[in-house]
Amino acid sequence: MTSPTNSAAVPAGTPGAATFDLAAIGTGLAFAASLGELASVLLAGGAAGTAVVQAPPGTGKTTLVPPLLANLTGRTTEARRVVVTQPRRVAARAAARRLAALDSSRIGDRVGYTVRGERQAGPATLVEFVTPGILLRRLLDDPGLESTGAVILDEVHERGLETDLLLGMLTEVRQLRGDLTVVAMSATLDAPRFAALIGGAAGNAGTADDGGGPAPVVDCPSALYPLAVEWVPAAVPRLDDRGVTRGFLDHVADTAAQAHTAAVAQDAGTDALVFVPGAWEVSYVAARLRGRTAPGTDVLELHGQVSPAEQDQAVSGRRPGGPARIIVSTDLAESSLTVPGVRLVIDSGLTREPRRDASRGMSGLVTVSCSRASAEQRAGRAARQGPGRVVRCYDQRTYGAAPAHVTPEIVVADLTGAALVLACWGSPGGAGLALSDAPPAAAMGEAVEVLRELGAVGRDGHATALGRTLARVPADPRLARALLDGAAAVGHRAAAEAVALVAGDQRAPGADLTRLLTVLRTGKDPAARRWAEDVRRLETIARKEGAAVGPSAIASLVSTEPVTAAEAVGVVVALAFPDRVGRRVPGDGPARYLLSSGTRAGLPAGSPLTGHEWLAVAEVSRAAGRDAAGTGAVIRSAAPLSADTAEAAAGHLLTDTVEAQFGQGRVKARRERRLGAISLSSTPVRPSAEDGRAAVARALAKEGLGTIGWSTAADALRCRLALLRRELGEPWPDVSEPALLARLDSWLGPELEALAGGAATNSIDLTDPLRRLLPWPEAVRLAELAPEALKVPSGSMVRIDYPEVSDKAASGGAGSDGAATDQAGAGQEAPRQPRADDGGRPVVAVKLQECFGWAETPRLVDGRVPVLFHLLSPARRPLAVTDDLASFWSGPYAQVRSEMRGRYPRHPWPEDPWTAQPTARTKARM
Repeated sequence: MTSPTNSAAVPAGTPGAATFDLAAIGTGLAFAASLGELASVLLAGGAAGTAVVQAPPGTGKTTLVPPLLANLTGRTTEARRVVVTQPRRVAARAAARRLAALDSSRIGDRVGYTVRGERQAGPATLVEFVTPGILLRRLLDDPGLESTGAVILDEVHERGLETDLLLGMLTEVRQLRGDLTVVAMSATLDAPRFAALIGGAAGNAGTADDGGGPAPVVDCPSALYPLAVEWVPAAVPRLDDRGVTRGFLDHVADTAAQAHTAAVAQDAGTDALVFVPGAWEVSYVAARLRGRTAPGTDVLELHGQVSPAEQDQAVSGRRPGGPARIIVSTDLAESSLTVPGVRLVIDSGLTREPRRDASRGMSGLVTVSCSRASAEQRAGRAARQGPGRVVRCYDQRTYGAAPAHVTPEIVVADLTGAALVLACWGSPGGAGLALSDAPPAAAMGEAVEVLRELGAVGRDGHATALGRTLARVPADPRLARALLDGAAAVGHRAAAEAVALVAGDQRAPGADLTRLLTVLRTGKDPAARRWAEDVRRLETIARKEGAAVGPSAIASLVSTEPVTAAEAVGVVVALAFPDRVGRRVPGDGPARYLLSSGTRAGLPAGSPLTGHEWLAVAEVSRAAGRDAAGTGAVIRSAAPLSADTAEAAAGHLLTDTVEAQFGQGRVKARRERRLGAISLSSTPVRPSAEDGRAAVARALAKEGLGTIGWSTAADALRCRLALLRRELGEPWPDVSEPALLARLDSWLGPELEALAGGAATNSIDLTDPLRRLLPWPEAVRLAELAPEALKVPSGSMVRIDYPEVSDKAASGGAGSDGAATDQAGAGQEAPRQPRADDGGRPVVAVKLQECFGWAETPRLVDGRVPVLFHLLSPARRPLAVTDDLASFWSGPYAQVRSEMRGRYPRHPWPEDPWTAQPTARTKARM
């Protein structure tokens, strides 16, 4: 491999240009051996100035590749800056300071950085480290990046949303600027996908350049020393419904203390790095460690919420002669930062990833098992400078079940901010842009809809003038719009304070944003300085861009009723997230709030917000346990506000409607004022005819005609008509439920109007309405074809029970004779409705004695359908079922007679039923 100091491989800049001394900077770094290959690849122009660097954490790629590209771009007549993205602010600052120190230059001169609220760079800066959000905004302001000669996207394997957007957008920039060098750097073995993307082989139309081959991949072998792996799973679960368990965190802290004590006993220079998922867990474990480590041991915290000075202290390494150190970190130290002196890693195996809950309108971070790739990167931190050891606080099965790689943020995160960037770029929804993963259509659609409500995009999906203004605000588009709208209501300063509060990393104590604001205003919190800088920047933007938005409802309200200082935060939050305005749900027990989106959520126990009627909620997440109060969600940050300001801030969600419902047999109506899902007032009113008709229609569609109820006569008529329809077809009407509901107006119109006007269902009989369906002149034969009753030989008129109306054809079959003693049905009435085994035939249930001498079974519907007889005992219990009377008298009757005449001696049981007199009476009354 070519040496990095070889002038043929690593050319110097233009004569007199200030180049970087790569030999001095690369001393002791593994990637120094790969610099020559990278330089050759970029100079050869195989993919017109693109490459992917694949190297494990700690090999020095972040330190060496930027000055190499600065030297290469410095060979042109016009020197241009090398911009390097780092996924986190602390990583950008640390990388810049390290390179400046190795270059023996002052930070902000040849090497600088720009992060939110902080800039150390000037006209002479050759290498600038920035966060992805900074570069995104620069791209929107200057799509050609004319002052930039090269862009390095570091840590692309982390699959951050903004970095993924940059990959796609820079691929398009290179189509316009063939001289722009783009290098992606990954710490894991997924370089080929990024090589295909930036080299133009991603398969997206219009993204290929210079033939469209993948970018070259420059690899660097691992610089790991021997690494011992230990598995020390906890006896308690890592996670429960509330998140990381305290028992597991105790296990991590105790394991770290024991392992570090043992390691220091063997090598006093050993420092430890402990990985836990979030800032709260960092603080908890660090506090426990301070009481369990050897005296003099420094326990340091590393996460996004500690001050820059504390972050720098953690990543700068142990001072000469300094005490042993244990750094407790989030995944910040996984690949973005190298912490010198670490020879021991304690890994919880957990991480935080964004998740979006579309059904509840929530998004936020959830704790999950880290990927296997992340676990390997964490472990590797222990073996960069010598033999190391990693202690995993979980078992090998859990490791094996973890995903291979981190979940791309674009797949699971809220996409509102990304959708605005894409709209401003000219690729609404990502259309035509080469992205590593396509955004989910549903999530992108919801994001675009939010932008439309903000006025940020037009009907074609492209950004409006207001949308471009919002994109310049370093905050979520909803917060950006709230900054501009809120300034008119609460003042520029107060609006900026509220937006900086919500957009920041700080956790509100007890979910109370107003309390957090008080703490930050004192300046005593470590994050106060950064927050104050954000406030100043946002206030400037609010004053400059305020004219971009028109007057709002909230501004009109405060013109008559000024917002109090205590409500200012709540007003701005409500303007940003009107769907999260919440009202307390009445009742005993823990506080529960109903949000205007329809989501219910609890408050953390002991929250100062408990008791407030109205809240403006900035963050709500899925949760269980006591804080969720049985709702499945908990409010993480919110501020109080009044009912009037809630209505003004979320005014577009206000509705004032009359809601009519059909229940308990009558139409009733109430006038409902709502703020989204929240009921503001409910007053009984008289329904209009239109509202009444709609209510009746809804009830019938949901519950069917049973809502009105079938009288005995109506049901009997319907069953008769159903039989005629079944046997004869047209023109006899279809009286099945779906058919009747489909033509309500043609037969039930007057009754529907009566119900809509307030009539009760018990005043409606469906018999006459059904008669409106009778066909003429065929209707005159109804009584002949399907009579209501049948005259039996005794002279009695016995009701015919017709088959029930069904949407499914009843299974039928020939009638069968059979005898049954009344013991089987003792105490029961004879069946009065046809049953499934009746084969869909009409039934006549009659005392056996009333049918003596009846030989021919009657048939209905012009002889098509035989009547099925249920022959009953004197106690009206079933004795036999038959549709062939002649066969019954000649056979089974003899058995029935022998069993029944002793039980019912007062009733006739003649030996010859053919000649006996049919009767409904006893022998004494005959």
